Amino acid sequence: MSLFVVFEGPEGSGKTTQIHLLQEALKEAGREVLCTREPGGTPIGEQIRTILHADENTGMLPITEALLYSAARAQHVGEVIRPTLDRGGFVVSDRYAYSTLAYQGDGHGLDRAMLQQLTAYATDGLQPDLVVYLDLDVAEGLRRKRLAIGAGGEWNRMDQLAIEFHRAVREGYVRMAGEDPERWLVLDADQPAEALSRQVWARIDRLCGRSGLVAAKGGS
Repeated sequence: MSLFVVFEGPEGSGKTTQIHLLQEALKEAGREVLCTREPGGTPIGEQIRTILHADENTGMLPITEALLYSAARAQHVGEVIRPTLDRGGFVVSDRYAYSTLAYQGDGHGLDRAMLQQLTAYATDGLQPDLVVYLDLDVAEGLRRKRLAIGAGGEWNRMDQLAIEFHRAVREGYVRMAGEDPERWLVLDADQPAEALSRQVWARIDRLCGRSGLVAAKGGS
């Protein structure tokens, strides 16, 4: 069987840590697992990522952002995600189409229906089996991100936007999770990393129909 898992969350919520823990656990369970990110995941996508995050592009319009993110996503799905799923692999992605709906929609105010059509076209309708949303207080998330940048982490042009923008993004994520609770798993990112990882495993075990693929790891 194949499985497509997406991690979403505000800046500093710990997505990278959880993706690493999930990757290691899936490998221990003998699964083929591809960990990827958006924007990026392909040579073309990584070039678009550089444009989107570049400091000199702070004047980029929200609609330009949405189109560039969607272009990178279309390449990502067609070149990497769908082929991996088609051969029975597991895909774990740091962000997906929901980021566009939250950041360009709720954050920047672009029309939600238009963005839904755009992302559906870019992804060819591909939806993940599970969206893990790591929820975190906005101020705390930005504080963590600043610390990470100081330690050599990647700077993102979005990091300098006002806290009100990030609060609107969080509200968008919470609303999307409430609209599709079977697909979304909302976790308090203030919990210890291992506690969060166990909850992710429990949901994946449920999705796998208790086939034993991950049950042993989840109970450790």
